[in-house]
Amino acid sequence: MREGQVVCKTKMLATVESLQADFKALGVKKGMVLLVHSSLSAIGWVCGGAVAVIIALQEVLGDTGTLVMPAHSTDLSDPRQWENPPVPESWWQTIRETMPAYDPDLTPTRSMGKIAETFRKQSGLLRSVHPQSSFCARGPQASSIVNNHALAYGMGENSPLARIYDLGGFVLLLGVGHSSNTSIHLAEYRADFPSKRVVQEGAPISQAGSRTWTTFEDIDVDDSDFDRLGADFLRSDAGKVVQHGKVGIANCQLMPQRAIVDYAVNWFAENRGK
Repeated sequence: MREGQVVCKTKMLATVESLQADFKALGVKKGMVLLVHSSLSAIGWVCGGAVAVIIALQEVLGDTGTLVMPAHSTDLSDPRQWENPPVPESWWQTIRETMPAYDPDLTPTRSMGKIAETFRKQSGLLRSVHPQSSFCARGPQASSIVNNHALAYGMGENSPLARIYDLGGFVLLLGVGHSSNTSIHLAEYRADFPSKRVVQEGAPISQAGSRTWTTFEDIDVDDSDFDRLGADFLRSDAGKVVQHGKVGIANCQLMPQRAIVDYAVNWFAENRGK
């Protein structure tokens, strides 16, 4: 959305101070491990933009809290799978041979939004080593969340998502819906359903100081039913733990990650592929 459109839909601008008040009213507390999925434009016009949102979140979480955001770079992948946009098959091998290797400091996010991309550049944070499904974290639990992120099955048991689950972390959907809730992917790995299948992925990585194209196994993840799952979750008894509120003008949901993951494991078993 263009900035002029954002200004037009905003009655009262948001500031660091007003954002802090909104986050606290929603239920964000000091010491939380908080995974945030966000849309800056959904908040309305923010004085300071993405920087103001990050400062407000970190102030509310305090020195004992840990802020986590997705830093996915899905363009570092096998071009045979590309659909948006597709590229000619004659380019595929050249792309595999020459695409720069994943670099946690340099590689930008793709389709994660301005807040996540700005957070990625902040000093003092850590980013996991997965070339496609990395996460960034800042705070006392950052290293335990992002370290040892496995290449295979990148949003499964050896991923930051599983470590957030172990730590009893929370998920904040800041102006976005459950289609953006990556924690549901962890449930895909844990659930049994008829259409579940293993696929071969590829990405350029740096190994022993040299760039190499590597292949690895993953499951064929699919977020096309996440919004339906999320709607069912909110109507269920399990969904009663979700706290709803506004940050700026954005509709937001704050929830324990375990609640949505555990619900989704059962939901996939009962609904996906049927």
